[in-house]
Parts: sequence; C-alpha cells; structure tokens
Amino acid sequence: MYYLRKNWYVKWLACIVFMTSAASAVHAQDMTGQVISQLLQTDGYQWNAGDFGHDREVLIRLYQQRDYQPFWFNNGKSTPQAFAVLGVLCNAASYGLRAEDYNGAALLNRLTLSAGSTDDAQIVQARALLDVDMSVAVLRFMRHLHYGRIDPRKAGFNLNVNRSDEFDVLARLNALAAADDVNQVITTIEPQFLHYQLLKIALIRYRRLMATPDLTSLPAFSGSSIKPGGEYSGAAALRLLLTAEGDLSGDATAGTGTSLDPQLVEGLQHYQKRHGLIADGVLGKQTFVALTTPFSQRVRQIELTLERWRWLPRLQSPMIVVNIPQFRLFAFNSNDDREANLLRMDVIVGQAFVHTQTPVFLADMKYLVFRPYWDVPANIVEREILPEISRNPDYLQHNQFELVRGQADDSPIVPATPDNIAQLAAGSLRLRQRPGANNALGEVKFMLPNSYNVYLHSTPAKKLFAASHRAFSHGCIRVSDPEGLAEYVLHYASDAWTREGIEAAMQGKDNQRVYLSTPIPVMIVYGTVMANEAGQVQFFSDIYGYDRKLEKILNAAL
Repeated sequence: MYYLRKNWYVKWLACIVFMTSAASAVHAQDMTGQVISQLLQTDGYQWNAGDFGHDREVLIRLYQQRDYQPFWFNNGKSTPQAFAVLGVLCNAASYGLRAEDYNGAALLNRLTLSAGSTDDAQIVQARALLDVDMSVAVLRFMRHLHYGRIDPRKAGFNLNVNRSDEFDVLARLNALAAADDVNQVITTIEPQFLHYQLLKIALIRYRRLMATPDLTSLPAFSGSSIKPGGEYSGAAALRLLLTAEGDLSGDATAGTGTSLDPQLVEGLQHYQKRHGLIADGVLGKQTFVALTTPFSQRVRQIELTLERWRWLPRLQSPMIVVNIPQFRLFAFNSNDDREANLLRMDVIVGQAFVHTQTPVFLADMKYLVFRPYWDVPANIVEREILPEISRNPDYLQHNQFELVRGQADDSPIVPATPDNIAQLAAGSLRLRQRPGANNALGEVKFMLPNSYNVYLHSTPAKKLFAASHRAFSHGCIRVSDPEGLAEYVLHYASDAWTREGIEAAMQGKDNQRVYLSTPIPVMIVYGTVMANEAGQVQFFSDIYGYDRKLEKILNAAL
C-alpha cells in the first residue's frame, strides 16, 4: 500500500546506509533504526493519499519513543509478532473490514523475503521501509477497527463522539509488537459490547453459507401466496435452506413431501420472525424475497452494521438506544448489553419519506411531560392541517386543536377566526392539541432537546404496534410501553416515583413537567442486523436506504 517509486530516492537511501555502515561498526538493529529516522524526519517516506492526516506525527512519536528502533525486527530478524500481526491484516474480512485496505498479503511476502545479510545496505534499506509500512498499515487497521472507516457524518448520521481518551494508539502498537497473543490486544481495540461480538460470530457463519449460494435458489415466485398445507414444488429446497439457517432442526431434512407441511410451516414462521416479517407461515412475496436474498448480501449487511457499531460511544447505565430498522427500544440497567439487563419494547419510527424519516443522532433526555400538549410542527401544519381546515371548518374544534399566540405553555389562546387561520398559515400563530384521549402524543412525552425536534412519546393509536413494519410517524418515536419507560426514566428523577404514581399522572387532568436530576443519554441508531444471545441472527429491511448509501461511500473510500 505504501511505496517509494522514484529511483533517485532508493539510491539516496542506499547511500545513507552505506555511509552509516562504513562510519561505525554498529549492528543491524541500529542501522535499521537510523534509516527509519532518516525516512520519517526528512520527509523521505511517501504517504498514501488515503492515510489519516495526523498519522505522520503519530508514527514519528511512536518511533521516537523507541529511539527509532524497528517494531517488527529484532537484531535484523523478523519477530513472531510481525507474522502474527500480518496474519490479522490478511484476515481483516473476519472483522467486517477489507483486507486490501491494509495490503497484508504483499507485506507478508516482503517480510518473508526480508531475510539476508545483516550489514547489506539494500537489505537494511528494505527492512527499514518494511517496518514503517507495517506500522502504518497496523495503525490504519487499529483506527478502522476502533472508530470505523469513515466519519459517520459523511453518511448523514449525527454521531460526533469524542473518544480520544479511550484509545491510546501509542500503547496499543507497542503492546502488539511485544504481545505473546496478538489477538488479545486486537480484542481490546474493538467495541466493548456483547452484541458486537455476537455479530462478528454471525459474520463467520454467513461467510460459510456463502460457499453454498445455491441454497437461496428457490423456484420463481408464481405471484400467488402459498398457505400452510398448500402444494409447493420447492418444498425440498426450502427445507434445506431453513435447516442451513437454523430455522429447522436437522431431522427436518428427512421430509419428502411437496407441500408446506406443519414442520415446514413452523420453520418458515421462525424464519419470518427473524426477518421482521409477519410470522404466518405463508410463503408470500415478501417472505420469498427474503428467502432468496443471496448470502453475500447478508454478509454485507453484517459488515455495514459492524461499521456503524464502531461509531458509537461506550455503553453505560442509564442509556436508551433505539434501533430504527428493528423498530425496537433498549434501556440499559447496567453498563453491559446482556439481554437480561435490558428493558425492551417495540417502537414506531418515521415514515420512509425524506421529510419524515427519524434521524440518527445522540442527545440527552432531560425531562418528561405528563398529559402533554402537542405543538404541531410547522411543516405538518402546512402540509396536513391547513388543507383539512379548508375542507372542514370544524376540524380544529373536533380534534381539540387550539391557536396560541406565543411560545409559552400559558400563552393566550385565540379563536379560530379566518384572520387567525391566515396568521397560522403565515407562521405568526402556533397550533397545539390539548391533552386528552385523542392527543397525538398520548399520555406522556420524553424530551431530549435536539435540532430535529424529535422526541419519544406514547400514542393513542396502539393498534399500530401489531404491524411488523412500523414506520408510521412524522419522525418522532412512539413507544409501546410508556408506563415502563417512564418508570425507568423517573428512577433518575429528583423525586421518588412509583408505578401507581406514574399511572395516576398519565391519567390526570394537569399538564406536568418532571426534570431529571441526571440526564439520560439517548442514541438513535441504524443497524439492519442483530445477533442475539440465543444464537439467532435477525435481519431487518433497509427502510431508509442507509445500507446502500453507506456501501457506496465505503466503496469510494481508499
């Protein structure tokens, strides 16, 4: 990946080595160190355009700490750690990274050919250059593994996390160069949460499935759904596929029928649950599309999700995480992400239209409001409310809306006259919905001030949680268990709250705001794959097209 292409520089470097060796009887290690010093201090090293801007300074500090002695050679001989580290780079795909980004195979070949006379100028020259090339490649790999390959803001994600205090690159490279077990050091560089590791295991499993791509080749969909008990010419192929993915037990392959028999239906339902589909055992179009998705695409989903998980800060308690494509919320009761320590619930997220998508960002929840007003966003007023008013003059009164002059909760309410409706359209008045059974926010909203004006709230439309695909909102996040989330959140309030007190506040008459003495971090994330502790791998639809966008960005990156 890193090359010196100009003959004049090679001749210059050979001259330095020759003069150094002729001037004193230093051993090969010192000679290699002097050449490394010249490389880094005289701008003799040619940096690849894709390197991080500050890697040169970091690398100089690394070598200065060891008086410019090589990391990967000892007395002219390559170290065991050198081969072990290059083995990791060659196997970068197992981490969801691209091996070609680190040039491990070429470096390994150069390392193998590096043996030779310890005082030969060309050998010393090549050894010094190889040592720096290896250090740069390992440094790049460590940064990608810890922070991700790109800045998440390039993908439209507001996840600007300062983690500079978590990762001492100087210490890690030194540790790798001296490690008895290189993989143990690498493990400390990766994100330190369980579900990241589970997803890495899933990556290995689906790479193996890629070796048998014909498994996903089923007879073409006829256009008509096949219900349980119905005849299906691809029943045998479906059994093999579901068994390979773990949705059918091994003895299920003994079935020889050509219908969706009860055992095959049970396996199909298990598969549907894992893929966020309605688990009805019917082989319909959506299920068929999922079944015939190539394993190579599943591998790519895992790789893209691993990349996104590297963008996140350390998990902590309290913390709330919402995974948009999963339509699921997780609240942490400890600093690890074991499922037994998580409060989990279904959520509804924003529709897939550009202006209604739920954004990906970090914010702190600072207070919640019982019996909230719904302050209708201006874009919803313009696109939805004003057209309704023009069709039905009683629309505001029928839906408990009121016009307000000012931004405070106690701002004066004004009548819905034609002149005031015109002022609403001009943005001079505010529209809000009174608390009550039909209020769009339900009985409680959870506020995390942010530039998107997105928050969490309950909803009167509880029947929508029965859907498997729950992208129905204008961008805010509706929660299925508002009482449970309020109980979790108010554990961190200044006053003691009981479940009974929470339910009373949700059913009361008064609008009530409760501030948290300790703000709770909230992460809205986007991952189209999850691997759970039971060994199941769950795949979700790329509802906003972010997988496609990220893949394009990564493919363009050097």
